[in-house]
Amino acid sequence: MARKKTTKPTKRKTARRTNKKSNSGFISKATLFKLLFTFVVLLGLLTLLLDVQIRSQFEGKRWAVPAKVFARPLELYAGAPLSIQDLKIELRGLGYQFVSKASRPGQAAFSASRAIIATRGFAFTDGQEPARKLVIDFNQHAVTSLSEANGNDLALVRLEPVLIGGIYPLNNEDRDLIQLDDAPQTLIDALIAIEDRDFYQHYGISPKGIARAMVANIKAGGFVQGGSTLTQQLIKNFYLTSDRSLIRKLLEIPMAVLLELHYSKDDILEAYLNEVYLGQDGARAIHGFGLGANYFFAQPIHELKLHQVALMAGMVKGPSYFDPRRHPQRATKRRNLVLKVLFEQGEITQEQYQQASTAPLDVVEKGTLLKEAYPAYLDLVKRQLRRHYRDDDLNSEGLRIFTSLDPITQNQAETALKSTFANLEKTYGKRVEKLQGSMVVTDPQTGEVLAVIGDRNTRYKGFNRALDSLRPIGSLVKPAVYLTALENGYTLSTPLDDSPYVLDLPNGQTWEPQNFDKQSHSEVTLIEALAKSYNISTARLGMEVGLDNVIDTLVRLGIKRRFDAYPSLLLGAQGLSPLEVATMYQTIAANGFQMPPRAIRTVTDSQGTALSSYPFQLKQTVDSDDIFLLQTAMQDVTHQGTARSIYQSLPASVNVAGKTGTSDEQRDSWFAGFSGNRLAVVWLGEDDNSPLPFTGSGGALKVWKQFMASQSLQSFHATTPDNIEWVWVDDDNGKLSAEYCENARQLPFVSGTAPELTADCFAKPGEDKDPISRSIDWLKDWFE
Repeated sequence: MARKKTTKPTKRKTARRTNKKSNSGFISKATLFKLLFTFVVLLGLLTLLLDVQIRSQFEGKRWAVPAKVFARPLELYAGAPLSIQDLKIELRGLGYQFVSKASRPGQAAFSASRAIIATRGFAFTDGQEPARKLVIDFNQHAVTSLSEANGNDLALVRLEPVLIGGIYPLNNEDRDLIQLDDAPQTLIDALIAIEDRDFYQHYGISPKGIARAMVANIKAGGFVQGGSTLTQQLIKNFYLTSDRSLIRKLLEIPMAVLLELHYSKDDILEAYLNEVYLGQDGARAIHGFGLGANYFFAQPIHELKLHQVALMAGMVKGPSYFDPRRHPQRATKRRNLVLKVLFEQGEITQEQYQQASTAPLDVVEKGTLLKEAYPAYLDLVKRQLRRHYRDDDLNSEGLRIFTSLDPITQNQAETALKSTFANLEKTYGKRVEKLQGSMVVTDPQTGEVLAVIGDRNTRYKGFNRALDSLRPIGSLVKPAVYLTALENGYTLSTPLDDSPYVLDLPNGQTWEPQNFDKQSHSEVTLIEALAKSYNISTARLGMEVGLDNVIDTLVRLGIKRRFDAYPSLLLGAQGLSPLEVATMYQTIAANGFQMPPRAIRTVTDSQGTALSSYPFQLKQTVDSDDIFLLQTAMQDVTHQGTARSIYQSLPASVNVAGKTGTSDEQRDSWFAGFSGNRLAVVWLGEDDNSPLPFTGSGGALKVWKQFMASQSLQSFHATTPDNIEWVWVDDDNGKLSAEYCENARQLPFVSGTAPELTADCFAKPGEDKDPISRSIDWLKDWFE
C-alpha cells in the first residue's frame, strides 16, 4: 500500500510540470510576436524620422557658408601707376602660376618690361569681367599699354579681387562651394576608384565593397581598408559624427539607403565634394575640394592637374596622416597609389600615370595666398559689418564682402614697418626688443582704408593695436589747438609767447610744460610754433582759446571719444587709437570735410546680388579758409620743421603735410601725414609704456618715409579758397614785408586779417618790387 501512495502523486506532479512547459511556450510566442510587432513599429517610426531628417537637411540650407571677404580689384589701364613688381605681389596673392608661357587661366609670364597674363575672369556686381589673355607693357613705374593677345587695345581691365578672409560659423568650418561641373573629371574618377568603385551600381551600401575590405584587412592583419561607400561617408560627415560606435554604424546603413532612394548619384556626389574634411588650418577646418584646391595649391579647382587631384583624393582616407606639408613621403606614396588604381582601371594612360607619379607634390607653403594674411584689416571689416548685419547672416549665408584693402599698399606698409624695426634693433639692441607698432593707411580723397597693421607680427590675430590701443598722441593733437586759434582770429603770422609758463591748477598743484629741447624761445610766429612743435607756446595758446573750444574742434575733426578738459590735453595726454588719429587727419587732408574711414565698398549675397553699399560720405565741419591755413602750417612741418628729414627720402616735387608726435617721457613715437593720394598714421611703442630711445621723428617717421617712398604719390595741393590772399611777411616776427626783403616769406591770410605792423624792410601798398627793379622799370617807361 505504501508504494501505491508513493507512485500516484509522482505522476500528477509530472503532469503539472508538462502543462507548465506547454503554457510557457505559448506565452513566449505571444510575447515574441508583441516584441516583434513593437520592433517593426519602432523601426518604421525610426525610418520615417530618419527620412524626414535626411530630406529636410539635404533639401534645405546644407551648410553654414562663411562670408567671403575680398580686397579691391586691381584696375589695369594705360597710365596706371603700377610696376611689374607690384603686379607680381597681386598675382601671387591670387595664386597665379609664373611660367615661361601663359597658356591657361591663372598663369602669368614676365619679361623685363612686359607681362602676359591669362586671367580667370570674375562676376562683379556691375557685370562680368571675362577671362582673357592680356599683354601689359611697363616703364619703371607705370603701365604704358594694355591689349589682348590678338592686339586689340583695351581701355580698362579688372583682375579678380584677392580673397583675404572669411567670417566663420561657431564650428569654424570653412568651405568654397562648387558644383559638380566645376570639379575636374579626373577628381571624380580618382575618388570613385580609391573610395567606392561600385558607386554607380549600389544603393547606398556595397556588400561587395564590405567583402573586399574584409579580405584586405585579414590579409594585412589589421585595418587597412574600409567598406563604407561614398554615400555612407557623406551620411557620417553630414548627419552623424565620426565616432566609431556600433550605433553610429548601424544608423549609417538605413540612412544611406534612404538618401539614395530620394536623390540622384550626381546630387550625392556634389554634396560629398563640398562636405569632405581635408585638414586643419589652426582653428579653421578645411572642408570640400573647392577650398582644398586653394589651401594646398593656391589655385581654383578647375585649374588643378592630375597629380594634384590624385593627392587630394588620396587624402580623404586620413587628412592628418597624409598631410602633404607635414608628411610629404606618406602623401606621395598615397597619391601614387591613387594614380596606379586609375591606370589599372583604364581611366588614365600609362604616359599620364608615369608623368603624374613622378611630379612633385606642388603644395604651396601656408600663407602663400593672402587669405587670413590681414587679421587687423579683417577685424575692422567685421566691426563695420556688424552695424548692419547679424552674426548669423555673416557666418552662414555665404555673403560676399568687397573691401577697399589694397594688397600692394598693405604689402609695402608691412615691408616699411619690418625694415624699420630691423634698423632700430641694429641701432638700439635690447632696448627695443619689446617694441610694438601699428599703422593705418587711407586714401585722403575718398576716406577708404587701404591697409591696417595691428602688430609688429603683421599676421598676428590677437590684440589689434591699430583699433584698440589707446595711447597718448603727444604733439599730434597740436593741429587741433592751432586750428581753434585760427578760427578765433589768429593768423599764421600771429606772434606767440614761448617763454617759461607755469599754470596753477585747481587742486593746488602747478603745470609747467617744457619744450623738447628744454629751451624757451621768447616770441615766435604761430606757424613756426607748430612747425617746430613748441610745447610752451602751444600750451599758452590752448589756454587762451579755451580747452572746451579745443575739444569742440577735436569732435568736429571726427573724434567721437569723450575728452577730459585738463590742460595736459593740449600736449596730447589724451589716448587715441591710430584709426582715430587717421580719422582726425583725414578731415584735415579733405579740406575740412569729415570722411569717416570706411573699409567696405559693397556687400552681396552668394549669387552676387548687391545687398548694401557703403558710399562716399561727406560732411563739412571746418571752414575751408581756416583749414587751408592749417594745411599750410602742416606743410611747413615737413619742409622746415620737425619732419624736414622727409625730403631725404621723397623728391622735392612731392608736397606732403604732417605732424610728428612724442608722448610724455618719450613713451610713444607717432607720425601722421598725407600727400594728395595717401594718408598714413604710424605708432611705435611698448605695451608696458616703457620709455623709448627715440622720438616721433626717430621712429614712426622713419616707417612713414619708407612707406611713402614706395608709393606712386600725388603731390598735395589744396585749392586756394576765394577769401584767401597771399601776403609777404617777415619770417622772424610776422610783420608786413616784401618779396625782396631778407627773411621774407609769403603766407596766406583770410581777407582783411593780414598784419598791419611793418617790418624794417617792407613794401608800401602797390609796391611789389625792390627799389632797383622799380628804377629800371621807370627808365624803360621813360624811354618808351
